[in-house]
Amino acid sequence: MVPLLLVLLLAVILFGAGFAVKVLWWVALAVLVVWLLGFVARPAGSNGRWYRW
Repeated sequence: MVPLLLVLLLAVILFGAGFAVKVLWWVALAVLVVWLLGFVARPAGSNGRWYRW
């Protein structure tokens, strides 16, 4: 019974990690799109940076 529970626990952990990694990829893609839009839509007359830092 214990080995079966350990295998199920491992499967749940790996599924959760895989889901978290997939979510992080989507978040990274969204940040990349916002970053690229910032370069395209920067204000005129600036020194090329659309952020303050």
